[in-house]
This record gives sequence, C-alpha cells and structure tokens, in this order.
Amino acid sequence: MPSLDDIRAGVPILTQRLKLRRYQPSDLPVLAVMNGDPEIMQYLGRPLTAAQSDDLAATINERLATRGYGMAAVERRADGAFIGMCGFSPEVWYPDDLELGWRLGRTFWGEGYATEAGTAWLAFAFEAHGVDRVISIADAPNARSIAVMKRLGFKLDHSAELDDDGETFSAVIYAISRGAWRSQTG
Repeated sequence: MPSLDDIRAGVPILTQRLKLRRYQPSDLPVLAVMNGDPEIMQYLGRPLTAAQSDDLAATINERLATRGYGMAAVERRADGAFIGMCGFSPEVWYPDDLELGWRLGRTFWGEGYATEAGTAWLAFAFEAHGVDRVISIADAPNARSIAVMKRLGFKLDHSAELDDDGETFSAVIYAISRGAWRSQTG
C-alpha cells in the first residue's frame, strides 16, 4: 500500500483490476462526457460542462499532490481504459471526516469496480493514513451507491437534510470505523 507521501508523489494505488491515479490529459474528454451525463449525475448535483469537468480534474490532481488523497482517476489495468473516479473528498457538512465516493461511466456499472476501488481507498485510509472513521454520503433514493457502501462494510450512521448550492436533499450518511474495518478484513 502506498504511503501518503507516495500518493503525493504520484504513485498509484493498484488493485487486482484497477489503477487509482492522477488524471491525465487523455482522461479529460471521457470525464467530461461522464460528468455531463444526467443519468450518472442524477444524485451528484447538476451535470458539468466540459470546462467545469476539466477544472474539477485539475483541482483533484492538486489535492492528490498536496494532501495525498482525493477523487482519483480509476483505470482498468487490463486495457488502460479510464472508467471513472473514486476516492476521498472533504465535505462542508462533515469537516472532521473523509467522505469516500465514486463515479463511474455507465458501461462500467455492475462490475464491482466501485467496491474494488473503495476497498483500496479504505485500506489506504485506515492502514497508511491512520484515519479513525470514514463516511459515505448518498441521496436517500440512490440504491446503487447504498449497496456499494454496504458491500464495503459501512453501516447507517444517520439521515440528514443537506444543502448543496441552495438545493436541499435527503441524505443518508453511512460510516465505518478503523476497528470495524480491521475486524472485517482480518
């Protein structure tokens, strides 16, 4: 498992099928299509323009370089395909917690990639970064993301009405502690 300094230096996290890494220029057109897709963005806010998507990737790369964590690009190792993003983001609603999230292209849904990438980021958080707890937030009706949270071992912590750029949504907040992670991973 790479260390915090390794991630800052650009070392990717590798799983059996995936590489979690910084964004490359070749990812940006695919990322823009993904971030502009209303179905993908249904529970993630408004679809983004290509310029907003490019800015997001630049911001994430900067966070990876300075903080050592962020919503990294997810690449399929078998063919080098860019398939989406997964990682941590600080959320204004819960500034003391890291929030694990993911966003994949529709053709990659249902393949276990979000769970695999999320597992790698949880191992990083608990083993290399010394985090005590990780949360994951979803719109209450987002059954797909909630299913991933449960597969990762998260438990429902609470529900809340959250404001996102002037729009309120009903959220469910799931959490997992370092102790719970260790007991489920042996």
